[in-house]
Amino acid sequence: MSTQSELAASFQALHVKGDPVILYNIWDAGSAKAVAEAGGKAIATGSAPVAMANGFSDGQALSMEFALANAERIVGAVDLPVTLDFEGGYSEDPKTCGANFAKALTTGVVGFNFEDQVVGGSGLHPVEDQVARLRAARDACDASGVAAFINARTDVFLKAYAAKADVTPEMLDEALARADAYAGAGASGFFAPGLMDLGMIEALCAKCTLPVNIIALPGAPSNQELAKVGVARISYGPVPYRKLYGQLTEHAKAVFDGS
Repeated sequence: MSTQSELAASFQALHVKGDPVILYNIWDAGSAKAVAEAGGKAIATGSAPVAMANGFSDGQALSMEFALANAERIVGAVDLPVTLDFEGGYSEDPKTCGANFAKALTTGVVGFNFEDQVVGGSGLHPVEDQVARLRAARDACDASGVAAFINARTDVFLKAYAAKADVTPEMLDEALARADAYAGAGASGFFAPGLMDLGMIEALCAKCTLPVNIIALPGAPSNQELAKVGVARISYGPVPYRKLYGQLTEHAKAVFDGS
């Protein structure tokens, strides 16, 4: 078995501009093993599928203790880097947030998604507040001796995607400003879920100093197109779980209908 530090270094090295690592998000140890057997180079949880698979809604409705116990089982099931969707770090207070990251690292994970939306509220955290939380998270990782990959997520575009609103140049400018601030606070990557326009993705990749992560939501550019414009990481979020949930529902319906 690889050490946590070795896995962290391997995971960092997978983020190559133009040759993106593909993360087919999972929710438990069984789904992690399936993705590993299919050829995955790393394993990524998704907060939504983990929550939904256990009867909860997304947005930290699942307790941190449950999420970390689940992550520990996943780490134990595969000899691959595992990155945890840690949502908002389960605290708005930087000190507590840092302590939560330190606790999460004891599960063996080597990466995190960390979002800037106000979980359970509305809008995004002010940049300076998110920077303080990111610095605390980075300090906790550094103190642990594990060079964990912190994927700083902005919800600038996802809010527009959910509302079926147009993405504007001003949104791109805000995202780039946040990316610069997050890089300065110790982020390892920049995650822009909900950004679907290939031209804007290309502009983000060209101007952002961090490896860019795009989510392959329905209607998104193909993985090949994303690679060509400089994306370094492609994830699938809740898509795998929702597909399998739909298949399970259809199969069960066929059995109950006698077909």
